[in-house]
Amino acid sequence: MSKSSYNVLFICTGNSARSIMAEAILNQQGAGRFRAWSAGSHPAGQVHPRAIDLLARNRFKTEGLRSKNWSEFAAADAPHMDFVLTVCDKAAGEICPVWPGQPMSAHWGVEDPASVKGGEDVIQRAFNDAFMVLSRRVALLTVLPIEKLDRLALNKELAGIGQVRA
Repeated sequence: MSKSSYNVLFICTGNSARSIMAEAILNQQGAGRFRAWSAGSHPAGQVHPRAIDLLARNRFKTEGLRSKNWSEFAAADAPHMDFVLTVCDKAAGEICPVWPGQPMSAHWGVEDPASVKGGEDVIQRAFNDAFMVLSRRVALLTVLPIEKLDRLALNKELAGIGQVRA
């Protein structure tokens, strides 16, 4: 793969927290080299307020973030994706649309903070943990020497990043 800019789609079932955070983080940290989007198989229809708050407190841009269906990115006029990364176990096991151009894919499973039950501190810690894991993984993606790796090596690197914790 030899390009100056790469398109990345983060997939999660609800597209309300994890994939949204990953989209915002990569768009800021990978500015110029990466362009990120997120989508869900069954989008919640709104971004979780805690995800927006966490991103804003960490100085990430939040304007324009919205919960989207993955069908938007399987359409003929959608941006061509170089990478499709699932961030939840449900999305990883679902049958995904056929992405034009056969993008590289990997599973970067992260616990769903939006499904955590408990007190305020427990829920906030779950969002913080997801944010930290995604931030670390995105940072590793941004420094990959993509243009120097063949498809098999790149696939192995992407899978390895999915195992990294904060």
